[in-house]
Amino acid sequence: MKKYFYIVLITLMVLGIMMPWYSSPSATIVYNSKRIITSPITHNKYDKKDKLKYPTLKKASKPERAGFSSKKLRRIDRLIKQEIKNGFPGAALVVIKDGKIVKNTAYGFAKKYDGHRLLKNPQKMKVDTMFDLASNTKMYAVNFALQHLVSKGRIDLNQTISHYYSSFRDNPTDKIKGKDSIRIIDLLNHTAGFSSSVHYYNPVRAAELYSQDRNTTLEMVLKTPLQYEPGTSQIYSDIDYILLGFIIEKITGQPLDKYVETHIYKPLGLKSTKFNPLKYGHKEKDFAATELIGNTRDGVISFPNIRTHTLQGEVHDENSFYSMDGVSGHAGLFSTTGDLAVLLQVMLNNGGYGKVKLFDKETIDLFVKPSDMNPTYGLGWRINANESMEWMFSEHANKNVIGHTGWTGTITVIDRDNQLAIALLTNKKHSPVINPQIDSNRFQGDTNEISQYGKIIKAVYEAMII
Repeated sequence: MKKYFYIVLITLMVLGIMMPWYSSPSATIVYNSKRIITSPITHNKYDKKDKLKYPTLKKASKPERAGFSSKKLRRIDRLIKQEIKNGFPGAALVVIKDGKIVKNTAYGFAKKYDGHRLLKNPQKMKVDTMFDLASNTKMYAVNFALQHLVSKGRIDLNQTISHYYSSFRDNPTDKIKGKDSIRIIDLLNHTAGFSSSVHYYNPVRAAELYSQDRNTTLEMVLKTPLQYEPGTSQIYSDIDYILLGFIIEKITGQPLDKYVETHIYKPLGLKSTKFNPLKYGHKEKDFAATELIGNTRDGVISFPNIRTHTLQGEVHDENSFYSMDGVSGHAGLFSTTGDLAVLLQVMLNNGGYGKVKLFDKETIDLFVKPSDMNPTYGLGWRINANESMEWMFSEHANKNVIGHTGWTGTITVIDRDNQLAIALLTNKKHSPVINPQIDSNRFQGDTNEISQYGKIIKAVYEAMII
C-alpha cells in the first residue's frame, strides 16, 4: 500500500513539472465586490490584466509640481470670467498632466434663464455640474465601446453592416448604390455615403423616414438612402454613429447605455456619466441648462411632441431625444469634468486606469491613425493634422493631438505625447437665438470667443512651463 502511494505521488509530481497547465491559475473576475472564479486562464494579451496597475489621477499640490505656471493659469480664469461678464452663460474646465489634476474650475451659471426670463438668482456652475456632451458622446460612449470590443477580439472593423442587419442592402430603385459593401470602418471614417443628418423626428423633414419610436428609427436608419458613393467623399455624419450604436447593441446583446455603464463607466468608478440621467436619481439642478424654449429655436420650429420648456438634464439633440429615447451613438451622454478627466486619463494611459484595462495601445493607435482621405480624421477621433484644425486645438498643439467637439459647447483634447488632456465644457446654447428667422442655429453664446475653443486651449498650452 505504501509502495503504491509513493508511485502515485511521484507520478503526480512529474506531471506537474511536465504538464504545468494542470496547475494553471484560474481567472478571477471582480464584479460588485464579489470574486468569481472562472475556468483556467488561456494565454492571451489579457492574461495579466489583474496584475496591471495604471496611473490614477491625483490632485496636484500646486500647478508647478505638474509643470504649469500658477500665474498663467490665472490668466485663463480672467479670460473665461470676462466672457461671463460679456453674457456667456457658463463653463467648467479641467486640465490634467502626468497623472495630476492641474485645474478643475467652474465659471458662471448652470442656469440663468427660465424661458426668455433672466433669473433673479441664477444657478451657479459647479465643478460637479453635469453637461450634455452632444457629439462627444461619439467618443466616450461609442468609440470607447468599440475600442473595448476590438481589443477583446469581438468585432472586426472590416465587417459589413449587412452582416449584422440583412435589410441594409441596395435596392433596384436606389439612385446611389453601395450599401452592400459598407463596413464598420467606413462609418468610423465618415466615408459611408450618408448625409450629415436626417431629421427623423420631424415628419415634414423626414417624410417616409419619420419616426419617434426607437425600434422604428432603426428601420428608418437602415432604409436611409446614400448621398454619395461610399469611399468617394467624407462627410461628418450623425447617421454613421447612430448606426454604430445599434451595431454595438447587436454584437453585445445589450442596450448601448447598459453596455457602456457595465463595461466602462462602472469599472472606472464613474457616477455622473450617463444617458437619460434624470431616470437615475439625478435632479435638474445637477445639470447645465441648454436651449431656452425647448427645441423651438425661440418659436420658429415646430413638430409633434416638441419640448417648449428650458432644457436641463434632458439631451438637447432632437434625434436622440425624440427618435432614440435619449440613448444614441451620436448624442445623449452627460458627464462632468471630473468623470471626463478619468476617461481622458484612460487614453493617456494607453487603455487602462488603476486595475481596469479597457483596451490596448495598439487599438488606440489604430483608432487615431490619420485617414488617407483626410488626415484630420482618425476612426471617429479628430486629429490636429494641419492648420485647418487650429480653431479647435490651437497652434501650439502638435500634429498627433486628438479630440472631439460637441454642438452644445463641449471640447476634449488629448495630447498623448505630452501626457496632457483638457476638457472644456460649456452651455453656450443656454442663450437666446440671435435671429431665428435667418439662422435658427446661431445662439448668442456662439459669438463669444470661448466658443471657438482654440483660444482657451492655446492659453492652457502657454501656461505650461517649458
